[in-house]
Order: sequence, then C-alpha cells, then structure tokens
Amino acid sequence: MDDYQNEAMPVGAAEVAAATQTLQRYKAGKAALDRRLVDNELWFRMGHWKNYQNPMMPGKAQPSSGWLFNSIANKHADAMDNYPEPNVLPRAADDEQTAKVLSKILPTVLEQCDYETAYSDTWWRKLKTGTGVKGVFWDPMLRGGLGDISIRSVNVLMLYWEPGVEDIQDSPNLFSLSLANNDQLESQYPQLKGHTGHSLDVAKYVHDDSLDTSDKSVVVDWYYKKALPGGQTVLHYCKFCNGVVLYASENDPEYAGRGFYDHGQYPFVFDPLFVEEDSPAGFGYIDVMKDTQTAIDEMNHAMDENVKLAAKQRYVLSDAAGVNEEELADFGRDIVHVVGRLQGNLITYRDDRVSELKEISGNRDVSQGGTTSGLTAASAIAALQEAGSKLSRDMLKSAYRAFAKECYLVIELMRQFYDEQRVYRITGESGGTEYVPFSNAALQAQPGGMVGGVQLGDHEPVFDITVTAAKKSTFSRLSQNETAKECYQLGFFAPANADAALAALDMMDFEGIEKVRERVSQNGTLYQQLQQMAQQLQKMAAIIDQQNGTNVSAAASAAGQAAAGSGGGSGGKTAAASTLNSLGGVVGDRSGSLSSQAAKRAMDVNNPNKE
Repeated sequence: MDDYQNEAMPVGAAEVAAATQTLQRYKAGKAALDRRLVDNELWFRMGHWKNYQNPMMPGKAQPSSGWLFNSIANKHADAMDNYPEPNVLPRAADDEQTAKVLSKILPTVLEQCDYETAYSDTWWRKLKTGTGVKGVFWDPMLRGGLGDISIRSVNVLMLYWEPGVEDIQDSPNLFSLSLANNDQLESQYPQLKGHTGHSLDVAKYVHDDSLDTSDKSVVVDWYYKKALPGGQTVLHYCKFCNGVVLYASENDPEYAGRGFYDHGQYPFVFDPLFVEEDSPAGFGYIDVMKDTQTAIDEMNHAMDENVKLAAKQRYVLSDAAGVNEEELADFGRDIVHVVGRLQGNLITYRDDRVSELKEISGNRDVSQGGTTSGLTAASAIAALQEAGSKLSRDMLKSAYRAFAKECYLVIELMRQFYDEQRVYRITGESGGTEYVPFSNAALQAQPGGMVGGVQLGDHEPVFDITVTAAKKSTFSRLSQNETAKECYQLGFFAPANADAALAALDMMDFEGIEKVRERVSQNGTLYQQLQQMAQQLQKMAAIIDQQNGTNVSAAASAAGQAAAGSGGGSGGKTAAASTLNSLGGVVGDRSGSLSSQAAKRAMDVNNPNKE
C-alpha cells in the first residue's frame, strides 16, 4: 500500500489534491440541491415546523397532519406492488440459449444482492427527494473472497457531479462520499495512520438525536473517465481520505490500461421522478405539495387554538367586583380575551386545501379503495382505480427504464468478473427446482470465422432487456386469472380450435399473451399429429380386420374421435344459463367471474321490473 504514496505513480498526492479542488467546486454547485434534500427529509418526518417560527403564538402546539406523508406512502405501495422482473432477449439467434439462462439467473442474482431492500429504499428517496440512485458494484470480498455483484441504494446527498450536466455519464468526474470509523480505516489501510479526522465537510440531515461523528473520517470514492490514445474512454477509480491514496486503479497493473470496469460507465443509475433541466437529479412530490401542506397545517394550528380557547371557561371581571383576579383565573389568566366562533366557511376552506393536495399528488380516495356516495359496482370502482393510476404507471415506467440499465450493468460485471463457474438454483419450465452452472464463458466474444480467407471480427453477445412486474397488485392478479378462465371457457386450449384461437389472440392484448399463443400453437401442432396418427391407425386397423375378420377399426375410430374432442373448454359453446339485458346482450352467467357478477348486479339495480 505504501507504493501508492509514491509520486512516480500515476495517481499520487498531487492528483488527489486536484481532485479535492474539483470536489469543492462540485459541492458549491450542488449546495442549493443539498439544502432542499435536507428540508424534504424534515417534511417527510413531519418535522418541518423546525424550519418555521410563529412569533404570534410562542410555545404553542405545532400540529403536523399526515396528508403529504399518506400520499407518498401510497405511491411507495404502488411501486412495491409492481416489483420488477427482467426478461433477457438475444439480438442474434446464436445467443438465444444464453439469453434464456440469463433470464432465469438474473432474478436469482438480484435476490442474493437483497435487491428488494435496495428497490424499496430507492423508491422512498425518489419520492422524498425527487431522485432515486442505485449503485451496481463489484465487491471482491463477497463469497469468501471469490467476489460478487453488490447493489445498494445510494444517498444523493453524498454524490457530487459536474454542475450543468443532464446525464450523469457526461460528467468527467463523479464523487461518492461516506463516513467511516477511524480505527477500522487504520486497520484496513495502514498508510492512513495519523491522517484521520475531518478535512471535508459533508451535508447532514437534521436528526432529533445527536449524532457524534468526531471519530469518523470522510472517505471519497472518485470515479473519472480518461481518454486513451486510440480514442477509447475508460473508467478509473480512486479511493482517498484526507489526501492519502488508499487505492487507485491507475496504480494497479491489472487495471491501468483497461480501466476499473470494462463497461466504462459510472456504476450509478439515476432515476429522477420529475425531470429538471441541466441536472441529473429531479424534484419530488414533497417539493410540489409542501406549500399546500403548510397552509393546511397553519389552518389546523389556528383551529386547534380556537377550539381550546372556546372550551375554556371565561370571565369578565369588573374593577368594582372586589374579586381577587389571581385566585379567579389561576388556570390560565386569559381574562379579557374575546373568544370567537369557528366559522363553517373556514372549515370548508381547509377541506378544499386537503382536496387540492390530493389532486396535486394524484392520491384520490378511489386510488386507496375509497369511493364516492352511490358508487358500488365493482366494475365501476375498478375502472376508476385504473383511470386514477395513470400517474403511478408513469412513475413505474421510469423506474423500469432505470431497472433495465441496472440489469445491463449486472450483465457487464458478469462478463468481466465471473471467471469461476457458479451454480444457481432456478425454477425450471415445469415449475420444479433446477441447478444451473454459469460462468462468463458464454458472454465472451466468439470468433466470427473465415469468409473468403478473411478473418471476421469477434462476435460479443449483446442482449435486450424487457421488464415486467413480478409482484402484482391483488386486482391485477384477479384480472389475469379472469382472463385465463375466460380463454379456457371459450375453448382456446382445445386442440381443434387452435386456428380460431390464434386468430382471436392476434386481436387481443394482455400480459403474458406470448406464452398463451405459444401454448395454443403447440396444442394445434399436437392435434394435427394426433389426427395423422389416428388416420394411420385406422388404416392399420382396416388391414387387421380384413385379415382376421375382427372389428378393430370401429374401436380405433371411436378412440380417435374422443381424442380429437379433448383439450378442455367448450369450444365457444356453453350450456350455462345467461342473463340478457334489454338489448339482448349477455350480462352474466354462472361462471362466477367478478366482472359478470358486477355487471349483473348493476343491471338488477336499474331494472324497474325486478322484484
């Protein structure tokens, strides 16, 4: 480690001093954002009164209603109901098998990284601060020194980039700061002995408890991009503390020429909620709702004080009454105040501001299961919930785009570091448990072969990633199950109906339609093969009957007809009784589907002839 202090090294004390100056410039450009992040954290914890002083009522209660918090919590619940799952698609036919294996392995790798926790924490930060950031790193200490991928939620307050860039990858430098215990640092990096302590100031959140950081030092992870003579840009990494280099990839012979990560990208994925110009960070719901929440809290404050004054017994004391004032009003000494009455229009105004906050956040009552008066039909409630979830779907789209970027980084880290074969437990096609070995051999560039005596370039497997929701809401699962039951009842899976079912599926669109189309096509192919085998069997049975005088052909014909009629479903016909509306359309049947029951109840309510 002492060699890193050698000035002959590419990265030494001079380079770290220049990087520190760059960091200070980046901090100055991000100061306004840091103040907003600290303020938003107070708002989220309903401690925003610390930022406001009311000289008119010193020492009085400062109520904080949870309308803003409830809106954010509801958005977070929507995100967790739509936990993402990757699907890897090949760009070339010869990479199809590798893509199938990656589609099974990636969820397992994310599970081992405790990705669900990182996903949840990042969503909280995205909703509070307007920007969620996850870091995708290679940790050589995991798995007993074998190393593995690590994914963590990153605090935006501790990240610094060049002011004015919109894409974090366009920043020439990126700094990630952290606080580490001095004793642990000195034991891990002996060259740091005597150099611990605070030399950099970091932004801090306001806490109710006192946090002592006197025994901690600020460690800087410095990522920077460097152009090579051939025009290629590589990513390098340096860790330093108080001017002392702890590690530098340019000083490491293994990474000096190739860069720290082969993918050449900063290992951070930014996911802004509402995009701001000239910044990779965005703004969140707290920034939009805080003014309305302030007005609500101030009105609640005034109303609470008014109610307390109105509930207290009051006296009007005359100077000639001869009553001791101190003994009469010992409980408050509020003697001559005139107590006003709370007007009804003031309460209405406060409720209007609450409704305004709900509209701003898109957190209407129906999105939480509440309904307006007179709305009871399940189908109508479901339609309103679906229409009211547009904002949530929009947020999830941006989160899924960030998730796809994270999966690309994970695959690239596999390509670079998975030299040793690893075994993963996956769920097979049949639903059983399978154990699949995997290494980066399938991800390395393959020779392109020879054409006309000319060596073609190497082919490196490249993949596309699509994202679906692994964990769905209860209503989404019910809707998916209803679709499956209706397809079965209509005879989509009957082999004899394969062509008609495929034609119908071409006009339909629902999640998982590709798997349904594949299964129907397989059933149709199986049906054709079965028919061919039945024809051959009947021919063979006729020959046997002619030779032996038996009646085998009749039994073979009956067996063939029975097999052709199997496959489940009714083929579009049903014997169940149906209820028709005034236009003759089928409203409900005995299938028990939620939509049919809701539609039938709605028709019964509006039927004047219904007893």
